Amino acid sequence: MESELLRVAKVLKQARRILIITGAGLSADSGLPTYRGLGGLYNGMTEEGLPIESALSGPMLQRNPALCWKYLAQLGRACLSARPNAGHEAIAELQRIKPECWVLTQNIDGYHRQAGSPPERLIEIHGEISPLYCQSCGAESVELSQHLAGELPPRCNECGGILRPPVVLFEESLPEQAIDTLYAELRKGFDAVISVGTTASFPYIIEPVVRTRQAGGFTVEINPSSTDLTPIVDVHLKGKALDVLQGLISHISGD
Repeated sequence: MESELLRVAKVLKQARRILIITGAGLSADSGLPTYRGLGGLYNGMTEEGLPIESALSGPMLQRNPALCWKYLAQLGRACLSARPNAGHEAIAELQRIKPECWVLTQNIDGYHRQAGSPPERLIEIHGEISPLYCQSCGAESVELSQHLAGELPPRCNECGGILRPPVVLFEESLPEQAIDTLYAELRKGFDAVISVGTTASFPYIIEPVVRTRQAGGFTVEINPSSTDLTPIVDVHLKGKALDVLQGLISHISGD
C-alpha cells in the first residue's frame, strides 16, 4: 500500500491537470451515512410503502410536497449535523497546490465548499442541499436549519410558495451548467483522475476515468472495497478516503 501511495503521490506532483471525483464514501468519514443517489439513507421502501426513488422525485415534490419534504428534511438534517473532514481539506489543499485541479462531486452536503475548494473548480453534479429557493417566485432562503425545525414543506416568506433545495431529485435532469463545464474540461484532457469513495454507477462518473485512461492519463481509485472501476484503473488504494487522502497530501506537500 505504501509503495502504491508513493507512486500515486509522485504522479500527482508532476501532473498539471487533475480531476478528483468524489462520492458518499468521502463524507462517510464525517459521519454521514453513505447513500445511493439521493435515497440510500434508506434501504428500499419508505414508511408509506413507496420506493425511496419515488418519494424523493421531482414529480412527488409537485404532487405531494409534504411527503417529499419528509425525506428531504432527513437528508438536510444529516448534512447539517456533520462537518467536512480531513479528506475534504486534503482535496482543497491539493487544489491550492495545483491551480488546474478540479473536483467533480456527487455529494449534496456542500462540504467541499466549506473545506475551501474554490467554487470555480467545483462541479456539483447533483446540486447542493442549500440554499433553498421558491419554486413560484425564485426568491432564495438561506436558513435551511430554521426551515427544517418548522412546518414542512417550508414556504416562501415573499409569496407563500413551496421552497425546494437546488438538488437533483429522481426523474429530474442534471444541471446543464455542471454538465457543460464537466465536458468542456474533459475535452481539454486530464493528466490524472482520482475516484474517491464512489461506486461509480453513473456514466458521467465512469466516463472521465475511461477517457483519461484511454488517452494515456493516470487513473486512481480510493475505496475500501472493489467497485466497477477497480479493474480499469491504474492503481486501487484500498482504505478510508480520509486516511488515504491525508497520506497523499503529506507526500505531495511535504517537500
